[in-house]
Amino acid sequence: MSGDLPLNINIKEPRWGQSTFVGRANHFFTVTDPRNILLTNEQLENARKVVRNYRHGENELWKAKISAQVPINMTITGCMMTFYRTMPAVVLWQWINQSFSAVVNYTNRSRDAPLTVKELGTAYVSATTGAVATALGLNALTKHVSPLIGHFAPFAAVAAANCINIPLMRQRELKVGIPVTDENGVRLGNWTNAAKQAITQVVISRILMAAPGMAIPPFIMNTLEKKAFWKRFPWMNAPIQVTLLGFCLVFATPLCCALFPQKSSMSVSSLEAELQASLQENHPELRRMYFI
Repeated sequence: MSGDLPLNINIKEPRWGQSTFVGRANHFFTVTDPRNILLTNEQLENARKVVRNYRHGENELWKAKISAQVPINMTITGCMMTFYRTMPAVVLWQWINQSFSAVVNYTNRSRDAPLTVKELGTAYVSATTGAVATALGLNALTKHVSPLIGHFAPFAAVAAANCINIPLMRQRELKVGIPVTDENGVRLGNWTNAAKQAITQVVISRILMAAPGMAIPPFIMNTLEKKAFWKRFPWMNAPIQVTLLGFCLVFATPLCCALFPQKSSMSVSSLEAELQASLQENHPELRRMYFI
């Protein structure tokens, strides 16, 4: 693309319209492309410069918005599903996974509801401890069932841990709320109902995101483990597991991220009567509020 771009491109907004599932899917397929992990330091530095000085061209601008979610998740989750039979392995990989999740959840929190160091430390310890305890409990139960069911223990632990980790790392939002605006972006205040809806959507999408990668490979691995040749090449377990997970995550990550709009909305009628009255007095035409 030749020539300069207009200076009114909003890099904070996705390239495609986010009012439809297809638009959201296109956006997340781009930013979660696993090939991003292969980028060199020079390419990453160039991406930073392109975002800062986006007159280089529209295609370069949008390609500079990247995410390492898929390759990191496929590696960690693959190890969780491969090394789940011993307690030290379960503790190690669940701790690594929940530490990564805690970082992601913390960085994606509302900037209007910062956690104190004490709150952050308490949330991190509680979230990781809860996840590890859940994984160990499920792992103990699966020792008395078939190997196939045992393969699903990590997914059950991850699903339960997401219900613990995300609300804890974003607990401040549940206490003070997140910013809501009208359709023109005019800020109306902070509402806890919006925070509850936003966090619920994140929990649902994270669990569904993990489901294909942690539900489909177990069937394949269970079949392979029964084959005679498998015992001759036990080292193949981890790479095959990670590869299968990566394939699933390439599609599951963007599609599940696209389930809900990044800018969600809620009806004014869903608020408490007192808040509705306050809004109607100052904004009588308001019917829906928007939040990120």
